[in-house]
Amino acid sequence: MQNPPSPARESERIAELDSYHILDSLPEKAYDDLVRIASSICGVPMGLVSLVDDSRQWFKSRRGIDAEQTPREIAFCAHAIAQPDQIFIVPDARADTRFFDNPLVTGNPNIRFYAGAPLVTPGGNAVGTLCVLDSEPHTLAPFQIEAMQGLSRQVMALLELRKAYRELRHHVAEREWYELQLKQYQSDLEQENLQLTRQSSTDALTGLSNRRALNAALDWRIERAREGESLHLAIVDIDHFKTINDLHGHQAGDETLASVAGVLNAQFGASAARAGGEEFALLLPQCDSAQAMEVCEYARHAVQSMASGIPVTISIGVARYRDGDSAADVYVRADRALYEAKRGGRNRVVLAAD
Repeated sequence: MQNPPSPARESERIAELDSYHILDSLPEKAYDDLVRIASSICGVPMGLVSLVDDSRQWFKSRRGIDAEQTPREIAFCAHAIAQPDQIFIVPDARADTRFFDNPLVTGNPNIRFYAGAPLVTPGGNAVGTLCVLDSEPHTLAPFQIEAMQGLSRQVMALLELRKAYRELRHHVAEREWYELQLKQYQSDLEQENLQLTRQSSTDALTGLSNRRALNAALDWRIERAREGESLHLAIVDIDHFKTINDLHGHQAGDETLASVAGVLNAQFGASAARAGGEEFALLLPQCDSAQAMEVCEYARHAVQSMASGIPVTISIGVARYRDGDSAADVYVRADRALYEAKRGGRNRVVLAAD
């Protein structure tokens, strides 16, 4: 038995074969149909789509053959791929010195006739064959040879289609992955921007809106007030806050600020802001002066009733928006009312005179 010759560009040929991802795949009707047509045209009982890797020939489709693969050194197809530009024909293997003692000739499936049309890649390498076989000597007419060559090209078309489909799926999956990453990045960026927005508009110690956010909210409320909506602004100051810091330390002062902010947040929510230092502001829309005073009195009592080791009270100045007022006008009048409350003994609410 003569060992098959090695193709000229063997490593390149193997790489091309691997690129199809076809080895050890499941049977497919399209390949079976081509094998059936080839064996019928040639008038033989056996046919294969055989793919030859570095150590074996593996059958993608087989007709009349039980084995799924054979070693490469005994494969007829291993001889055929060495001549990719022509069909390889063995009329009678027992009379051929290359094959007479081949196990596939002396034993099952008792090959006598073989014809293999190489499966040639666009790169010019033969990765296998479309072949027909018989247990009796045989020959092919020119039209049968031509048909075998045409059918081998159809097998290659299937392989190329398989590769293209696989690559397309890969690119689609890759695109979907990138789109998912982009969406995740966008979501992370939006969350980060939201966090930055919150940080830029929130007082870190108390969690209330800061002065910047207060100014923006007050400007917006002034615009609404100019359209007829009522508005009051209250300025809240913690009484004797410097004394708390001096006697109990700055941590106690911070805790006091946070506690007062908690009371104001519970009652007023987003309408409460830290204006700076120990001073807070409350936006009170859609209420009259009596209602504004009532809710501020409630806040004053709530702060005075806080369960803490340090007695804490607040003074509040309230001002009503008047036609033509700017934000600064309302703020100045509320601030004056606050100082009037502090001069009057603290722990009280004063409404600015119109």
